[in-house]
Amino acid sequence: MRLRRLVTVAALAALGACSGVERPPSTTIDACRMQTERPHWFKAMRKTEARWGVPVSVQLATISRESSFVGDARPTTKVKGLFFTREVQRSSAYGYAQAIDGTWDWYMRDTGRRGADRDDFADASDFIGWYMNLNQRLNGVSTRDAYNQYLAYHEGKAGYARGSYRNKPWLPPVARDVQAWADRYEAQLQACAR
Repeated sequence: MRLRRLVTVAALAALGACSGVERPPSTTIDACRMQTERPHWFKAMRKTEARWGVPVSVQLATISRESSFVGDARPTTKVKGLFFTREVQRSSAYGYAQAIDGTWDWYMRDTGRRGADRDDFADASDFIGWYMNLNQRLNGVSTRDAYNQYLAYHEGKAGYARGSYRNKPWLPPVARDVQAWADRYEAQLQACAR
């Protein structure tokens, strides 16, 4: 009986490992500890920063807000019925960066990264870099400006240009929170580099 249980546990662990989606780090409030636990994430984010000009801290704050570092995250909403409550998917957003289908397809075509996956951290990091760099070119928003970059990330580059976020009073405080986390992560990363 014990051997059967061990074999079952080993099989489930192997299946989980094959899924390719990592569990979130043990903490998401300490960039230095995350860097120790997920050095390959930080290598990918530094590569994105070099390629697209988006600081690691801005990437971290965006991923934290979008998916809480859950690689297979999907946005859902609870629907209450008379006899049940269930969660329903709200959009095609998926993965670390919560990229929607159309924008992810555009990213793959534009960058030539046809095999990119939204639940792969390095691909999600590169996507964020590409998107924010494009927003900088189209709307003049610095890639270091986490507040305005997040507004554009949420509303789309055209929506940001139209100011659609002004009709959503709940969104600017969320973007301010993203900026605060980017600042916090930046200070932490500078401290742990010393």
